[in-house]
Amino acid sequence: MNDVNGVMLQFFHWYLPPDGTLWRQLAERSRELAETGFTALWLPPAYKGADGGSDRGYAVYDLFDLGEFDQKGSVRTKYGTKDEYLAAIAAAQDAGMQVYADIVLSHRLGGDDTEEFTATPMDPQDRNRPIGEPRTIRAYTVFRFPGRGGKHSTLEWHWWHFNATDFDENDPGFEAVYLFEGKRFQDDVDLDFGNYDYLLGNNVDIDSEDVRTELLHWGRWYVETTGLDGFRFDAAKHVRPDFFLEWLAHVKEHAGKDLFAVGEYWKYERDDLERFRERTDGQIMLFDTILHDNLVQASRDAEGYDLRTVFDGTLVQDDPTGAVTLVTNHDTQPLQTNEAVVEPWFVPHAYALILLREGGYPVVFLGDYDGAEYEGEKDGETHRIVMASHRWLIDRLMWARRERAYGVQRDYFEDPRRIGWVRTGDEERPGGVAVVLSSGDAGVRRMRAGAPDARYVDVTEHVKDPVHTDGEGWGDFGCEAGSVSVWVLET
Repeated sequence: MNDVNGVMLQFFHWYLPPDGTLWRQLAERSRELAETGFTALWLPPAYKGADGGSDRGYAVYDLFDLGEFDQKGSVRTKYGTKDEYLAAIAAAQDAGMQVYADIVLSHRLGGDDTEEFTATPMDPQDRNRPIGEPRTIRAYTVFRFPGRGGKHSTLEWHWWHFNATDFDENDPGFEAVYLFEGKRFQDDVDLDFGNYDYLLGNNVDIDSEDVRTELLHWGRWYVETTGLDGFRFDAAKHVRPDFFLEWLAHVKEHAGKDLFAVGEYWKYERDDLERFRERTDGQIMLFDTILHDNLVQASRDAEGYDLRTVFDGTLVQDDPTGAVTLVTNHDTQPLQTNEAVVEPWFVPHAYALILLREGGYPVVFLGDYDGAEYEGEKDGETHRIVMASHRWLIDRLMWARRERAYGVQRDYFEDPRRIGWVRTGDEERPGGVAVVLSSGDAGVRRMRAGAPDARYVDVTEHVKDPVHTDGEGWGDFGCEAGSVSVWVLET
């Protein structure tokens, strides 16, 4: 991605209205987004969820229903119909962007009927510890997909295609994770709660040969149907890494082209992230959750946070080609369970830190780009949220990344409250870019830029006066208090 200074746009947020218009919006905006500098789009899950036309796609009901069948009370998904989805993908690719699909392989919800079978209740806080004897439970584990009528696949799902659930219709008040008879939790998953194979709903049993065959078949069908360019794997810490690797290799072979892949492994321990990267032979990138946490902390503690440490312990620091860097996503935006908000004043700083540096594959969040207004429930109360649009500034940073952020990177991280760096440019793009950001007072950072005896201007327009470099390319590049400035060679 760095060869072309690629930038991904997460083209959705959690609280989009369920009006079925997202795919049409994408088709209409594709040319504009590509001209801005976005080279790829990450789209939300496109298949039918348990709540039909209002489901965000993560409560998976039918992977084969892309808004084609009357199921769960709706033909379309939250985002539109299958035809609109395919048209949006085509429009984005015609504009020169890649398209990545959000893939959920770990669970299913919204079963068509219940069935009874034997399961052992396990402690939700320690899935290795039984809290009762095996018992007969009743759960919605039958998936017949009556609206689809066997098109694309004839497999009906039953309890033996899953290994666990968390609700017994026979005893709804008892809290447990029920491990099904003859089943086990996967090895080589995250160790939270003793074993984090189970996440929610009916947990897909990757050990089942029927399941593995079906998921591989679905992958072939999906890339053949859509022509997509890559995937974001949801809930990566809940599925064995080797299955992601097997699935991806199978789908790549069928597609006849390389396919991008990034996994959502939401943890803040670098050892866990590195282990997943190793277990997938470095073929699946990961979101840099540690950098995200550092950005959140920096925004919350302006006076106490040492900006020189913002990359300490991050994935992008030690594995720059394996890290997808982010500021916000649908899981961390306000009112979400994993809410972790970069404070608005620091959002421009954060995007400069991911967009204008050498390492990482940056992703811009639609809520930060377009802004967002919505209501949601949290802690028993209704809240109204307004996320400001940072589009103008992000567009400026995108331009600087596309046109000037090349060549050698030099860091000037001497001050805990004001840091800077330069990219020196190359033969095709001389002059490079110089970036200064402050969490405190206004001031300057003396840095050696890419062009001697030159005049640099701040594309953010925060500082109006130009900077003149000396015969060796040194200049006093400044920024305003609590602000960021991006300096480029005046043309």
